Amino acid sequence: MGAITYDMEIPSSIPASKMFKAIVLDADTLIPKIMPHAIKNVEILEGDGTCAGTVKIIHFGEGSKFKSVKHRVDALDAENMTHSYSIIEGDALMGVVESIAYHIKIVPTEDGGCICKNRSIYNVKGDGHGITEDKIKEGKEKAMAMFKAIEAHLHANPDY
Repeated sequence: MGAITYDMEIPSSIPASKMFKAIVLDADTLIPKIMPHAIKNVEILEGDGTCAGTVKIIHFGEGSKFKSVKHRVDALDAENMTHSYSIIEGDALMGVVESIAYHIKIVPTEDGGCICKNRSIYNVKGDGHGITEDKIKEGKEKAMAMFKAIEAHLHANPDY
């Protein structure tokens, strides 16, 4: 089993603490509200929803070609605005990926905004030939679209 890693940084004018709250702490309710075509709902199977060890099922919306994934919270540090989680089951793994680990850090910027740093590690089965650059690019584009939708929601709702 090998691993394919990619890093992505997305700047935003939203303050870091507000972005962390939206993209991490409130994501289970906020994303289905603003992007129901992408995520229908989130069901907590174990844990409180945010603590390490929490296991959730994310049910995708009708706009997705996938049905659901099982998501495990690996670590969450609200003070340092970091969040690590893994996708451990589901059809989005396409039978060629064992798991996907995500490491997110929201970093404040001098102008009052932030940078969302995201490292994704695809733990592939076998030689990894089933995961292509196009599939990784598609995943990056979906992550960017979700981030931008959350950012737009926060701009439209300044009292969030």
